[in-house]
Amino acid sequence: MWYQAVLVSLIAILPMNGGGKAASTESQEISLFLNQVFQDRTQFLVHGKPDILDNYYNISEKSSRIARQHELNRHRYLSAWASKRNIKFTDSKSEVRIVRQKVTKNTANVVLVHREKLEYYYLNKILQPQTFGLGTRHIVTLVQTDNNKWHILREWYLDPLDENPQLIANHEHQFPEIGEEHSLRDEADHLTTGTSSKIKYDRIKAVQYANKYAGLAWGAGNNNRYNPKYRDYTGIGGDCTNFVSQVLGDPEEGGGLPMSGRWFASLAGGSAAWVRTDGLKNYLLYSGYARLVDSGVFDHIMKPKEGHPQGSIRDLQPGDLIAYELKKGDVDHFAVIVGFDDNGYPLVNCHTTDRFRVPFDLGWDKHTRYLLLHVR
Repeated sequence: MWYQAVLVSLIAILPMNGGGKAASTESQEISLFLNQVFQDRTQFLVHGKPDILDNYYNISEKSSRIARQHELNRHRYLSAWASKRNIKFTDSKSEVRIVRQKVTKNTANVVLVHREKLEYYYLNKILQPQTFGLGTRHIVTLVQTDNNKWHILREWYLDPLDENPQLIANHEHQFPEIGEEHSLRDEADHLTTGTSSKIKYDRIKAVQYANKYAGLAWGAGNNNRYNPKYRDYTGIGGDCTNFVSQVLGDPEEGGGLPMSGRWFASLAGGSAAWVRTDGLKNYLLYSGYARLVDSGVFDHIMKPKEGHPQGSIRDLQPGDLIAYELKKGDVDHFAVIVGFDDNGYPLVNCHTTDRFRVPFDLGWDKHTRYLLLHVR
C-alpha cells in the first residue's frame, strides 16, 4: 500500500530530534501535545463529544479539516457497529510512542505509534466488561500558530475503523452460550493438541504466539514488538500473511507446522506462499494443512444451516484462520482466531493493522466474504 511505503520512507529520513536544550524542550512540548491529542481522540471515539477535538485542528486549513473529519467518521462507524451488535463502549485508554520527529521553524513532522484499549459490554447480557486492543502507525504534520499553539495540519494512518457505517452487516443470529469451562480469557488453557503422532499443529502454542507477537496492539506481548527472527513486511505490501504463517509454522514458539520448499521463511524473507494472501490460502488447502469450513458474507457464516447448526463461524477453534475477501477469489487479509469473548463472539489477532482479541468483523463491511479455514 502507498501509505506503508511512505511511512517506511519517512521513518528512514526523519532523524531523532536533537540539538541541545532548546530542541529537547521543543521535543517535550510536542510529545505532551500529541499525547493529549490521542488521549482525547480515544475518549471521543467512545463517548462522542466532538468539542474535545476543536483545539487540535485549524478548520481554515483543508487538510486539517480532513484530518478532523476522519476522527468524526471513525466514531460514527464504531457507534453504528456497536448498535448493530447490541454493544456499548464504555471506556478507552491511549498510549503514544514517538518514533521520529523533525522540527523546522514552526512545522514539525512526526512519525509515531499509537496503542488503544477499548472496553465494551453487552446491553442484553449480564457479563463482565470485554476489552480489545488496536495499534496504528501515524505520520503527522504539526504547525505552530502565532500564539505558539500547535495544531494538526495533516495526518496519514492505516485505520482499522475506516469503514462506511451504512454498510455494516446486520446481526440477526445469536452466538451460542459459552459454558463456564470456556469463559476464561485465555482459551488456550482449554485446548488440546492430541497424542497421536499424526497431529502436528500445536494450537496452544499457536494462540500464545499470536498473543505475544500481535505487535503494536494494546495487550500484545514482547513489548509490542514483532518477532525479530522474521522480516517485517509492513512497508512492502503488509505483514498480515507473514504473521499468520509465523503463528502456524514457527518451530519454537508457534504451531509448529513443518515448513517446506514452497512455504518457508527466514530473516531474509519468506516464500510467496508464506507472505502472500492467496499464496498462503492455496498452499494450506492443497497441502492438506487446512480445510475450508465455509465461505460467504457475514449473514451466511452466522446463520444456522445444515451441517452448521450454530453457524459455520462457530465451527472454528482458537488457532484456526479467517481469510477476508473484498473481491471474490482475491484474498485481501488474514487473521487468526485466538478465542471468544464472554458472549461467544469470535476474536482475532493480526498485523497491518495490529489487532489484539478484536471481534472478527470489526472494520469490515457487509460485502466482505469470510473464508473460514480449519487447521488440521
